[in-house]
Amino acid sequence: MGVNFSITGQLVDLAHDRVFPARITIHNGIVSGILPLDAQESPSPEQPLPFLLPGFVDAHVHVESSMLPPTEFARMAVVHGTIGSVSDPHEIANVLGREGVLYMVENAALSPFKYCFGAPSCVPATGFERAGATLDAAAVAELLERPDIGYLAEVMNFPGVLAADPDLLAKIAASKALGKPVDGHAPGLRGRDAARYAAAGIETDHECVTLDEALDKVACGMQILIREGSAVKNFDALWPLLLSHPERVMFCSDDKHPNDLVHGHINQLVARAVANGAPLFDVLRAACVNPVQHYRLPIGLMRIGDPADFIAVEDLVAFNVRQTWIGGREVARDGRSLLERVPTATPNKFAARPISADQLRVRAAGAELRAIVVHDGQLVTSSAWVPVPVLGEWAVASPGDDLLKLVVYNRYQEAAPAVAFVKGFGLNGGALASTVAHDSHNIIAVGADDAALAAAINALVPGGGGVSLADAAGNTDVLPLPIAGLMSDKDGWLVAEAYETLDAAAKALGSALKAPYMSLSFMALLVIPSLKLSDLGLFDGETFAFCDLFR
Repeated sequence: MGVNFSITGQLVDLAHDRVFPARITIHNGIVSGILPLDAQESPSPEQPLPFLLPGFVDAHVHVESSMLPPTEFARMAVVHGTIGSVSDPHEIANVLGREGVLYMVENAALSPFKYCFGAPSCVPATGFERAGATLDAAAVAELLERPDIGYLAEVMNFPGVLAADPDLLAKIAASKALGKPVDGHAPGLRGRDAARYAAAGIETDHECVTLDEALDKVACGMQILIREGSAVKNFDALWPLLLSHPERVMFCSDDKHPNDLVHGHINQLVARAVANGAPLFDVLRAACVNPVQHYRLPIGLMRIGDPADFIAVEDLVAFNVRQTWIGGREVARDGRSLLERVPTATPNKFAARPISADQLRVRAAGAELRAIVVHDGQLVTSSAWVPVPVLGEWAVASPGDDLLKLVVYNRYQEAAPAVAFVKGFGLNGGALASTVAHDSHNIIAVGADDAALAAAINALVPGGGGVSLADAAGNTDVLPLPIAGLMSDKDGWLVAEAYETLDAAAKALGSALKAPYMSLSFMALLVIPSLKLSDLGLFDGETFAFCDLFR
């Protein structure tokens, strides 16, 4: 099927809250006609017509977290009816700066998938860590001037906004001057502080954990993105917004690992919301219309004159996608992507050298230590004072007490590793390591002993980054990520299979977390409270300052 054709189906008209049988005519990739069918042409129960509706949009995603470049992410996403995304490239920007952003834009241009990239606002996310690059206000303003940059990406440094940081406010002002939206990121911010944050020009938030928090931000005029990703899942808490404030809601994944992308995307959230009793048309507007209108995306909504960006689904219950079209081009059919693979360059920045187990030792300096406590399915952590397990003069991991070592090792310059302790990973032995470590993407590792930690870290060095596992016997397995230490240059389904193997191996080592590697990747994200580890030391997200390990 080319860009000139007609198709018959049950048209889901989101502008008028109706469903009716119609023939849709496509000419040069544009919807040129919508003709209701008469009684003789209407479907019979024996031969039901598919339901035709606008394609789904992921309103906030870091494509890099799929471990795939934009062209490959698109190949997988279109199978589930996603035809566009609002994408923040700050992961690769923290590694490669402006050139990383342009890599994403240029790679995405090789796909018909409709990407809207933002200018990263917080690179690095804070001044308490060392990343591979910096984007100051002038660099961000330059990016925003580009027509292929659609918005200012999530303003994570909300304390900086509240403190009127000049550089940060200049970035917001540059976006506002161009009439481009400004995305937010303010976990736990409530009341007067939330109002001040919104008043500074912030328009969205995808970090709400509770319905009350979301309602606070709605009252401030913000749009709420209901997030359901690989590690962080807020749908169950927030879906009632579709009952009270449907015009303020969008759906997003934020971070979606490849093994999860195999099984579904925004279509899963639509089905769950409808099953929960949310009104069908409000749900579909959140998935299809609201992001298009808020971000002014060049995506069609099944109206005459619109680009022919639409999907065919079997029913309006499960939303199993039969076909996907973008610009009138069929890009997926019956669970199979019709997009071809695109060869890609592998830009990177990686200077880390192999490390020894001795370099990971921590001298015991008190009777108790402050441990990071992981909460499954959430970015937020808490802290706990626990007795120090000792071996001679050294503080050591104690897997039997679910107390493991956490390491952040700078990959951009020669530096000593930062070491802390963490509860909640549940490993009985071995170690996990990764160069996907939000947001600076240094090497991060968690393990039951120093030898396993060193083995897992060192397994990443030859390929310039990736995801690795060392078992208790010292055997290692690696998924290489040669694109900035974040993404693979291989087929997406093969990457998903390799990642699934590592994920299963991590769980076989004892981890009960739903997504152990994704959870590990957020242990260095300082802008999410309450206790995290940067390459410079243990960090208290409540006081926004470094803190002592021992007392």
